[in-house]
Amino acid sequence: MGDIDEALDRADFEHVTKPPPKTPAAQMRLLTRAEKGSTKAVARRLGISQRQVERYLAGKAKHPRPALKAALEREVAKAWQPRVRQQARKKAATSTGLTIETRARFGYTAPVGTTDDPRMRRLTVHLPPEYAHRLFNAQQQGADDAQLRGIVAEGLQEIYFKDSGRRADNLEVDISDIDYFDVSF
Repeated sequence: MGDIDEALDRADFEHVTKPPPKTPAAQMRLLTRAEKGSTKAVARRLGISQRQVERYLAGKAKHPRPALKAALEREVAKAWQPRVRQQARKKAATSTGLTIETRARFGYTAPVGTTDDPRMRRLTVHLPPEYAHRLFNAQQQGADDAQLRGIVAEGLQEIYFKDSGRRADNLEVDISDIDYFDVSF
């Protein structure tokens, strides 16, 4: 999982209306429901044995090790209130767009006589709904971090650097080093 994937998941989780389950047994029940009752699928998702999942569901195991605790929190965040999160994504992809805040190294391909040295910049840019739609679709189809960076770079190029077509016609932007990346929608 890359920087952009993680930022999209964090932004998703900001839209939940109730806190997720806290106890390991309740978290296991939620994941089991999300996997349509398959303890084997939950075990695969968490990287533990099916028997261990069954122990937590039965109440025999109560205190997960740190690695399992982190995996539970991560997977529960993905499974918690999917319809609420889906509605927020739909709204962003159709009407509101998304806001990207990043500190990254941007490289440029530009005409002769201009600088093309990559440099760190901190940007906060609102991207229109079409970029949100492309980003969500790419993530849902399993795009890797490079493909997601390409979509974000194109959006920043058009909206911020080219000012929606008002300047820098031949400029092409590339994101190389992401120091910080956050999304809100």
